Amino acid sequence: MTDMLESARLIDRVAALVDASSKAGADAADAVAVRGRSSSVTVRKGKVEKTEASESDDMSLRVFVGKRVASVSATASSDPATLAERAVAMAKFAPEDPYQSLADPSRLVKQPRDLDLFDPTQVSAERLKEDALAMEEAALSVSGVTNSSGSGTSSGLGGLVLATSEGFVGQYVASRFSRSVSVIAGEGTGMERDYEALSRLHFADLEAPELIGRKAGERVVKRLSPRKAATGSVTIVFDPRVARGIAGHIAGAINGAAVARKTSFLRDMMGKKVASDAITITDEPLRVRGQSSRPFDGEGVEGQKLEMITGGILNHWFLSTSVARELGLETNGRGVRASSSVSPSSTNLAIEPGTVSPEDLIGGVKSGFYVTEVFGQGVNMVTGEYSRGASGFWIENGQLSYPVSEVTIASNLKHMFLNLVPANDLDRNYGTAAPTLLVEGMTLAGS
Repeated sequence: MTDMLESARLIDRVAALVDASSKAGADAADAVAVRGRSSSVTVRKGKVEKTEASESDDMSLRVFVGKRVASVSATASSDPATLAERAVAMAKFAPEDPYQSLADPSRLVKQPRDLDLFDPTQVSAERLKEDALAMEEAALSVSGVTNSSGSGTSSGLGGLVLATSEGFVGQYVASRFSRSVSVIAGEGTGMERDYEALSRLHFADLEAPELIGRKAGERVVKRLSPRKAATGSVTIVFDPRVARGIAGHIAGAINGAAVARKTSFLRDMMGKKVASDAITITDEPLRVRGQSSRPFDGEGVEGQKLEMITGGILNHWFLSTSVARELGLETNGRGVRASSSVSPSSTNLAIEPGTVSPEDLIGGVKSGFYVTEVFGQGVNMVTGEYSRGASGFWIENGQLSYPVSEVTIASNLKHMFLNLVPANDLDRNYGTAAPTLLVEGMTLAGS
């Protein structure tokens, strides 16, 4: 009930900002309130280190005067008339932008869908503490684990309230519950660190704290006594939590904003082959209980499920209204509102699964490297050059044989995408999801 009243209050505030803008002389306007509520507890070595709680309603107003646009930030207590007058005055002196505008009225969603994104479960600070302690205790109980880097739990919500001068008014709220723990195994220079983390929209969908803790403990112990691998050309198999980063690189390369700025190495590849035949990539904003679902985007447009890449062929860019116009296209409902700006982004992006199990994928590798973690920022999205520090396990005759660390893996994303082989272990419980991925012919720099 409280959440409904809060939403109604924010709808009234953004609608008042839009109405005031029209009276102040704006040709068009939209206003948003980005909502956020969170509570968290962090523990270490059986003691509470930090408890936090935060609330925010970040509001902004965007006005259009001819082809000129200006945006101003606001608070819930800001006077709509004063704010609108300031924004319109700013717009009159702004440079013309032929691409900026509100979404076409015909594209605005009439009845936003209920995607089951909100769980009203109230998690007390005491429960957050108990779960964090249980996770840490379970991780520390694993033989070989010697210390804790901390364990944390959180609950909260985020949402968007949007009103436009075209008559659109909508809002949605998504809850979020998270658990994470990081532990250390070994002593001195032989120490290794690893973690396990989980985030869900619905509290009941979280794994038990004890299971999460045990996974973290078992994962870090396996990393003890690592070796370096020999330099050479190798087959790389990416663990799903690293493969999700590869999916993120694909999403960045097919973002319309990067294409318009000419900062994507795939900018000239629409309709062409950019990945192996085995790769299909979907983006699904309307998936029920999806981690990055939304009933409408930051401009009020309902995005449909798209196959961004089908059988390796690039079909779409991620587009907002302004970016689409700059590229001579139409928005596909991927606009994200970040304060006063709108830019395109993926929603529930997934590299679709293949037909082979991860065990069989690894089993077919005579000699290679199974990567469980990467480090550094060595990815150039303009050229596609890829170079990351990495750790994981050496593959010998189809088996994970010993841990490996302090090596670098390198290639070009163009080559990597064209040689991707996906396993069948896709977990869609991530906003950017990917199965285990194999890439032949990467360079490993080691001993």
